[in-house]
Amino acid sequence: MSQTQMSNEIKYKIALSLLKSLLQKGIITFDEYKEVDKINQCLYTPQLVEVYM
Repeated sequence: MSQTQMSNEIKYKIALSLLKSLLQKGIITFDEYKEVDKINQCLYTPQLVEVYM
């Protein structure tokens, strides 16, 4: 895995963690969570996305 891809994996994992926190606190809905996660997947193109779910 390249340095860039590793960086993208880390950024995606951080974004996912923040999203989960917002969902658990009731700040966003599950539909909003899914929508933003799809955007993040396109933005960071994580290769290990299945592992994070």
